[in-house]
Amino acid sequence: MNKKKSANPTSLAIAVVGILVVGLVVAALRYDSNKAGPSQNDDAARQEALASEQAPMFGDPGAKVHIVEFLDPACGTCAAFYPMVKGWMAQVPGQIRLSIRHVAFHSGADYVLKVLEASRNQDKYWETLEALLMSQRQWVRNHVVQPDQVGPAIAGVGLDMERLMVDMDSDEVAQRIERDAQDAVTLKVSKTPDYYVNGRPLPSFGQQQLADLIREELEKQGRP
Repeated sequence: MNKKKSANPTSLAIAVVGILVVGLVVAALRYDSNKAGPSQNDDAARQEALASEQAPMFGDPGAKVHIVEFLDPACGTCAAFYPMVKGWMAQVPGQIRLSIRHVAFHSGADYVLKVLEASRNQDKYWETLEALLMSQRQWVRNHVVQPDQVGPAIAGVGLDMERLMVDMDSDEVAQRIERDAQDAVTLKVSKTPDYYVNGRPLPSFGQQQLADLIREELEKQGRP
């Protein structure tokens, strides 16, 4: 009978070392890949998503500090943060501008986005937004929008409600909402409110973190 030849220990050792080296090289490549920042294409897409030319803007258009907020009008935290941001802006007149982008994370919030976008056609956006945020408990129940309660919540704004209902179903409104939704995906917005200050995202969410980021950008511009 033929005896099976035993493997050469040296050959086995070389093979094992080779496998380990390949593994280390692959791990190193993965690490370098993970360390690398976004590509130029990714960065360009991010900057375009933050451009906000079509978004409603509050404050001096020439202000050097630009806050972009992704907001769901049915979000309770959005309602709490909005007056704080406006308060900070009032403390440094002409130095900060705020752009609002819309996202619908709450059930039924897409209806309210249509209301907000349609109100822009009557130059009543900011009044409508503030009326909705102040009365949020009236038209949001258990995190679900009650569409029949939205109209009464904005009754005092002075909107032409018949025109509003027509505009809500317009292509223009649909396109603006879709643009915000696409930009939110590009920026990986997964919660609201989400803020970018001169293109910089919050390091972590919180009132103090946002205040610090705004202060840093004001100081860069030589402002207190």
